[in-house]
Amino acid sequence: MSEQQLPGEGDMMPDVAMEGADGAAIKPSDYRGQKLVLFFYPKDMTPGCTTESVEFSAAKPEFEAAGTAVVGVSKDPYARHEKFIAKHDLAVPLASDPQEDGLADALGIWTEKKMYGKTFMGMVRTTFLVDTEGRIARVWRKVKVKGHVDEVLAAAQAL
Repeated sequence: MSEQQLPGEGDMMPDVAMEGADGAAIKPSDYRGQKLVLFFYPKDMTPGCTTESVEFSAAKPEFEAAGTAVVGVSKDPYARHEKFIAKHDLAVPLASDPQEDGLADALGIWTEKKMYGKTFMGMVRTTFLVDTEGRIARVWRKVKVKGHVDEVLAAAQAL
């Protein structure tokens, strides 16, 4: 998928189901009527992903005050999410997007990566701010964790 074909600002967020708590299916459209932050991260229990998830959890009251729900998404199975949530007392819900044709694929952020000379498929750390009608209002691609949550919160408050 080329960069030009990726959904971006002004486009509707693809409405692909993911696995939430207790195996329940959740979709971006479940949050219509409120703003939604979907932060996609590579893997539970890793340093950057832990920092990002903990910081989004700490800012949950501020996001709620801005009328914004926050959901973290990775390809990890939900059972691993449950351990991650418990270990770090996360306040934001997590969703599992394990299928090959899932939301991350529709957004073009499940892609080929290279590390230490090896090529593999992986999640590109990306955050989407979705408006109350389901349109993508803002996209942060290849996110650097430091300061990211504050930037997303400011955008949600301004939307």
